[in-house]
Amino acid sequence: MHERPLQGVLTRERFDAVLFDLDGVLTDTAKVHALCWKRMFDEFLKRRADGQAEVFLPFDLNADYRQYVDGKPRYEGVRDFLASRGIELPQGEPSEPPGWETVSGLGNRKNELINEILATEGVDVYENSVVLVRRLLGQGFRTAVVSSSKNCEAILKAANIYDLFEVRVDGVVAAREHLPGKPAPDTFLRAARLLGAEPPRTVVVEDAISGVQAGRAGGFGLVIGVDRHDDAEALLGGGADIVVADLGEFLP
Repeated sequence: MHERPLQGVLTRERFDAVLFDLDGVLTDTAKVHALCWKRMFDEFLKRRADGQAEVFLPFDLNADYRQYVDGKPRYEGVRDFLASRGIELPQGEPSEPPGWETVSGLGNRKNELINEILATEGVDVYENSVVLVRRLLGQGFRTAVVSSSKNCEAILKAANIYDLFEVRVDGVVAAREHLPGKPAPDTFLRAARLLGAEPPRTVVVEDAISGVQAGRAGGFGLVIGVDRHDDAEALLGGGADIVVADLGEFLP
């Protein structure tokens, strides 16, 4: 996808730390997340359409997922998609049962679905991504995972890559520290601070448009977009400096 050799781009002379998104960059769970979002929203939209005698318009796995949900904290994704359909629901409480017709209830239903899949099917990793992380560690880079998912720790452990990252700033940390989610840069900036790295000497690796937007907004030294969805132009437009099809392009 990229025309010039990339093996000399990630060097210790230029950078001190690399911040990785999780889903779609390290683990092959982005498709699973998208399917869970679709199932949850379609359940809700079908009930709503039937109750109001309206036409059922299902959640679109391409347009709706990428534009309104991908890379965002769960409840923000619920709110943004519902707003796109002109639907407003009360926020509700985080402890509400999955499926209740509140932002929290719908978000909790999505979380229930993903946990069921994690428990039964496990997690696949992108092997070249893991090889690159190990190589960077061997060269003295500091590494962190920055994810909107509150399941980040469980996914890292299920994938057997938990110990590869010194710092984890995920949905749990963001909620506890009141950090806004991507496309705001706050979670990336927090991870860089925890690593003791300055943004200009830190790399962000993302597959979501909201993620590369966050990397650009944070003033990071290099923003790498990983194109898993044939949207290289959108990633470049969102702020990626480089777009690759696979992180193996940085390996010798």
